[in-house]
Amino acid sequence: MEAVTSIVNWINGVVWGIPMLLMILGVGLFLSIGLKLMPILKLGTGFKLLWSGRSTDDADKGDVSPFNALMTSLSATIGTGNIAGVATAIMIGGPGALFWMWCTALVGMATKFSEAVLAVKFRETDSNGNHVGGPMYYIKNGLGKKWAWLGTAFAFFGMFAGFGIGNTVQSNSVADALTSNFGVPSWITGVVLMVLVGAVLMGGIKRIAEVAGKLVPLMTVFYITAGLAVLVVYIDQIPAAFELIIHSAFNPVAAQGGFAGAAVWAAIRFGVARGVFSNEAGLGSAPIAHAAAKTNNPVKQGLVAMLGTFIDTIIVCSITGLAIIVSGAWTSGENGAALTSFAFSHALPMGNYIVAIALAIFAFTTILGWSFYSEKCVQYLFGEKAVKPFRVIFTLVVPIGAISSLEFIWLLADTLNAMMALPNLVALCLLSPVVFGLTREYFAKQKALKQANS
Repeated sequence: MEAVTSIVNWINGVVWGIPMLLMILGVGLFLSIGLKLMPILKLGTGFKLLWSGRSTDDADKGDVSPFNALMTSLSATIGTGNIAGVATAIMIGGPGALFWMWCTALVGMATKFSEAVLAVKFRETDSNGNHVGGPMYYIKNGLGKKWAWLGTAFAFFGMFAGFGIGNTVQSNSVADALTSNFGVPSWITGVVLMVLVGAVLMGGIKRIAEVAGKLVPLMTVFYITAGLAVLVVYIDQIPAAFELIIHSAFNPVAAQGGFAGAAVWAAIRFGVARGVFSNEAGLGSAPIAHAAAKTNNPVKQGLVAMLGTFIDTIIVCSITGLAIIVSGAWTSGENGAALTSFAFSHALPMGNYIVAIALAIFAFTTILGWSFYSEKCVQYLFGEKAVKPFRVIFTLVVPIGAISSLEFIWLLADTLNAMMALPNLVALCLLSPVVFGLTREYFAKQKALKQANS
């Protein structure tokens, strides 16, 4: 096992080096400038479309409502990354890591918008009448046959990444939280999760979207409310916390308490890596869900899709990070979900139980969302006949993650994330003229309609 860990560690160091960080931030910045900061300026428009997207027109092509498409996407993004991932970033990179998570999210909104626009624009309909899309399809249909290998590479990495980021990492974190707070043996957590996941997975995207559409909003509001309560308890520490975050983003942090100290590079590296792990902007996973949305306009779905990054990182991750910092828990020596539990329990009665329950629900929905992503990658590579066997295998792997080593699981997931991102980021750059053109056309029509009605 040590040899395998060493190999994965070496690959991780290569794929998460300076070039990758520059690519993620650089592509996001390039798209933001090309879109003239539209994702940030039109945030309100996105929320209006999200609310109206709860119901759809029969003429719209797709399988699930725009709202449920976003909820499916959010089900995969709001998970351990928001609770354990943020804590890990701060523990290793210091408070400044939260600043770099914010930077990743702000440019990531343009990335997520572009991914969804391309996913809807270049999606296909399979033999069962379901709409399928994502990076592998917009690479194949948007860039042509000479780039088909890039789409295959994405699907290959996406197929395996789902077993890391979307399966074993989630079940591992749930098992750890339930064992620490309720004394539930890890193997029992694994088996229960396996049964629940299997029951939903066999219903496909419509059942996944239906479950996500109910659970995700409920649990997100529950967790945000609890997090805000923690911040109210430590409200006098909030200004100092922001000052510490900004200062630590550009200056080394000395060791104190249980915190080992961190260089600026660690803040950037873990802030960006955990930010991407959490909001998935640039990975190419979310557009697989948005491709199934009932819409005839790629830009409208892009405006809804970009909200995923905002909600996930700017709202949920920020609340977790600030709670850890204002409570002083970041110097406790705890790590992962245990660090977030430590922060919440110092401010709220039964705060650790709140975190454990939130983590369990979020991780469950993340497993569901990622099962769909990986399934579509498998379908792209091997055809529809491979879907049902994949669902069985994906379900059986859940309990394995629950009893495995947390460190190795996180390392593997982190590595697979980067391997997925590479083909997708290249495709986004090459297809950016399509995104810019469709966006200009959409807003020009909206402006003309507004003038005609005034």
